[in-house]
Order: sequence, then C-alpha cells, then structure tokens
Amino acid sequence: MTRKEKQMRRFSDAFKREKVAMIDEGKVSVTELSELYEVTRSAIYKWIQQYGKKRQGERMVIEKESEGVKTKEYLERIKQREQEIGRQQIELRYLREVIAYWNKELGVDLEKKVERPL
Repeated sequence: MTRKEKQMRRFSDAFKREKVAMIDEGKVSVTELSELYEVTRSAIYKWIQQYGKKRQGERMVIEKESEGVKTKEYLERIKQREQEIGRQQIELRYLREVIAYWNKELGVDLEKKVERPL
C-alpha cells in the first residue's frame, strides 16, 4: 500500500497493551508485529515506551550479587596478605640486624657457619 492508499487507523489502548505484552514476553518481535499489522516500527516502539514494563528514562541495571561479594572477599584477602608480608618484612629486617650485630661482636660470619639443609 502506498501512503495515499493507507487509511488513518487508530488502535485501542487495550490492543496496544496486548501487543506490547507479547513483545515483552518474547512471543513476537517488533518487526513481525510491524509487518503483520502494517504499522511502522517507530509507532510500535512508542507503544512500548507508553505501555511497556520499562518506562522511558528508566535504566535496568543487572548485577550479580555474588560478584560484589566475591570482590569484597578478594579485597579482604589482599589486605590480609599485605599485612602478613609487612610482618614478615619487619621480622626479616630484625633478624638481619641481629645477625649483623653478632657478626660484629663475635668477629665471625654466622651466615657462612650455619649449615643449611637442602
């Protein structure tokens, strides 16, 4: 049909709501509906904005709760590991200073005298 041949049609609100519900449920696509009723896709998208579950200006944010929990757990683990590494660094520095002190006092290289197991 050409534009001149098309007659001005009006669809009821109930009809529009029904078709939008079908689109929301995935029973029919916008293109299929457009071809079936000879309505422009832009008109159908307007119906969706007007009658759909998602209103214009709203955004749907999908987030897995478990991902947030996992991230918090990982950050906590990292914090614990960093604290442990810090404690070990302090202990290592202390032991090196003790060895250096006794090396100086005894005049012997204690690190070379200690037998280390393989």
